[in-house]
Amino acid sequence: MNTKITTKFKIHKPTHEVFEAIVDPEKIGNFWFSSSSERWEQGKAITLRYEEYEAEGVIQVSEVVENKKIVFSWGSENDEETVVSISLKESENHTYTIIEVNESGFREDDPDVVTKMLGQKEGWVFMLSCLKAYLENGITDMRGSLIH
Repeated sequence: MNTKITTKFKIHKPTHEVFEAIVDPEKIGNFWFSSSSERWEQGKAITLRYEEYEAEGVIQVSEVVENKKIVFSWGSENDEETVVSISLKESENHTYTIIEVNESGFREDDPDVVTKMLGQKEGWVFMLSCLKAYLENGITDMRGSLIH
């Protein structure tokens, strides 16, 4: 069983704007987490908060290639750690970016693996939808709209 999920979106903004929206703690709250403890850089542990859900987590950033790629791992003690790779590819005319999110490391032997993978896929589609709304239209209030 392939336990990697992939989600791709086209965002009508140059790659550097998409990249900065993710790594800049001043911008991430407009579409994804409520807050980020600091700028995402290789080798850093970043604390991310969701105020709406009273949740907090730490990611370990393992690779950052400016305007091209961000790789981090996350997970909790009770759950498996997964690796997320965010790749950015700019169009030739610099008018849009293709953003691709891959998450891997789900345990194939976990009886709930399909449910977990579907939940993560749903989360990435929502995050990328919020990112697109923020960057293309200035919409900043979609982020906290999911109801559990």
